[in-house]
Amino acid sequence: MKKTLLLIILSVGTLVASAQVTVEAAIDSIEMLIGEQVHVTVTATMKEGSKVEFPVFKPMQQLIPGIEVLKSTELGTKGKDGGFVDRQVVYTLTSFDDTLYYLPPFVVKVDGRPYESKSLALKVVGIEVDTTRVDQFFGPKDVQDNPFLWSDWSLLFWLSVLMLVLMAVGYYLYMRLRDNKPIITHIRIVKRLLPHQKAMKEIEQIKADKMQNSENPKEYYTKLTDTLRKYIEDRYGFNAMEMTSSEIIERLEKALTDDTKDAATMKAELRQLFTTADLVKFAKYSTMINENDANLVSAIDFINQTKLENMPTEETVKPELTEADQRTVKTRRVLKLVITLITVACVVLLVYVFYGLYQLLN
Repeated sequence: MKKTLLLIILSVGTLVASAQVTVEAAIDSIEMLIGEQVHVTVTATMKEGSKVEFPVFKPMQQLIPGIEVLKSTELGTKGKDGGFVDRQVVYTLTSFDDTLYYLPPFVVKVDGRPYESKSLALKVVGIEVDTTRVDQFFGPKDVQDNPFLWSDWSLLFWLSVLMLVLMAVGYYLYMRLRDNKPIITHIRIVKRLLPHQKAMKEIEQIKADKMQNSENPKEYYTKLTDTLRKYIEDRYGFNAMEMTSSEIIERLEKALTDDTKDAATMKAELRQLFTTADLVKFAKYSTMINENDANLVSAIDFINQTKLENMPTEETVKPELTEADQRTVKTRRVLKLVITLITVACVVLLVYVFYGLYQLLN
């Protein structure tokens, strides 16, 4: 008795659960021409939260021999009263044989249990051809070109426009560069005498003029000390022309080392020369001819013992550009750089456009 009651309860529970799930299949047309398409909508009604599995077909897979499934599209979930929901999937079918087909039920699994829809029928109708009047039919056509699509050509068109704009800008900049004449500067190589050569040349001139024997010792000592001052300035790098005799001697005390040949004697003779010159120029001191000759010899010895013969005899003289010339040079550099970049961009665009045309036309 207990076993019978349990079986009855289980049967009733199963019937109630089955009544809560329904699967329906509907076709939008039961008749179609060969090659056309029809849509079968499979709807599963179930409790919300149930797990559902619709039949899955690959593209071009046959549902039955002669009927192909092109695609399947899930429409989503729609809510209903009482906690129920509808899930729908649309199957797109086609056929190329004119006959009447029986479409078997679609099996949908809900919570792992299969439920079947009703079966459907589909009639595929062929196109009747009147073979008695063949003049109504045209022969086979040649291969037709694909229709023009703006989406295929738009990118190449706008790139071509961009290339033309860049070419116009590049031509304008080239004209500006051509009209903006370059700044031509000439670098001169000037040959210069070494400090000791210039000093000895001046002394040779003093000797040629026999100034040491003249009756005007002030002119002689002014010329001789100025020659020495210029030599010391070029040789040691301090402004001897603007310094007093004592300041020059003091600076030379630091510049001349004991390693110099007869350094002490040379310093003493040079000090004597400048002292005599100051006395002649400022105290009207009268000198003897042999004293003038001795001071001239002292000047020559000082130059010969302190001269540097390995100094460069040539100097590169670069002209200084004005602010306007500097701006012109900078502008020309910028124009050349921009023109070069535009040229490279135009070449790249031209190659890309021709490649794209080749791909479209072939």
